[in-house]
Amino acid sequence: MRHHRIGDRNVSALCLGAMPFGARIDEETSFALLDRFVERGGNFIDTADNYCFWIDGRTGDESETLLGRWFARRGNRDEVILASKLGGRPVGPVGTDRSQDILEGLSAPAVRAALKGSLERLGTDRVDLLYRHVDDPATPQEETVRVFGELIADGTVGMAGVSNLTAERLRTGEETATALGLPGAVALQQRHTYLRPLPGTDFGVQRYADDAVLAEVRRRPGLTLLAYTALLDGAYSNPAKPLPAPYDHPVSHRQLAALRQVAAESGATVNQVVYAWLLGGDPVVLPVIGVSTFGQLDEALEAVDVELTADQRTLLDTARAEPLPGE
Repeated sequence: MRHHRIGDRNVSALCLGAMPFGARIDEETSFALLDRFVERGGNFIDTADNYCFWIDGRTGDESETLLGRWFARRGNRDEVILASKLGGRPVGPVGTDRSQDILEGLSAPAVRAALKGSLERLGTDRVDLLYRHVDDPATPQEETVRVFGELIADGTVGMAGVSNLTAERLRTGEETATALGLPGAVALQQRHTYLRPLPGTDFGVQRYADDAVLAEVRRRPGLTLLAYTALLDGAYSNPAKPLPAPYDHPVSHRQLAALRQVAAESGATVNQVVYAWLLGGDPVVLPVIGVSTFGQLDEALEAVDVELTADQRTLLDTARAEPLPGE
């Protein structure tokens, strides 16, 4: 397993996303997948205080609670770089229209209350990397940066991260931290993959790593980009899963042809080529992998060893740079 430096920690090049554990995936299978990940050299695990509240009968406690039981059973909390997120948990009734959810937000009291709940569920006294899960324009960034600085100072948070931000909000947040002399974000978690969505696509509270965001990451060498939904929920490789509508356009189909050509040349799967492209690009991007089977996990772990040639990367980059409809 290769490793990457985030802040003062060495993390595995792949981060295991625990979103479905305890909600969609039973405890026995979840524990086995977590065990396999660490046995194969992984040490970076990602969760949130709201996974998976949107499933009927679930509250959002499930992922953190399951991880807490796994840490207690295995006695390995000190061996794992644990990331969680707050700010995106509903604080009122959940309806069928996600846009109507009232979220906990990022005020100082909300951050402290949310972290307290996470620590209790996780059975730990600290989170190594704590993300602001979604943007909260109603709360001044100064207030959020200050409370994160206090939590880092008292040791309950190791490092600050942000997620689902526009380039402008990413930049102004960093400027606020610098002006206050407080720690800025060392990690940005964003929707990101090889294929590009159509311009103007609205993913709700999710934000994807567009060109402006990527430029901000390149400008800040101390900031690491992590990609979620990197495999588009299986659409790269599963014929039964069509491309999501924002990615289903003629340019994508030419880009898919480039991916398949590189996969055939390298003996890798298309999914592995996507991961290798992320890991070896500029900027380096660490995938947050979502798995439900050992086959999916092993495929992702083996992708770390896929080395693209200069010609293959040029082919992929050139195909990805083709203008999209509407650009």
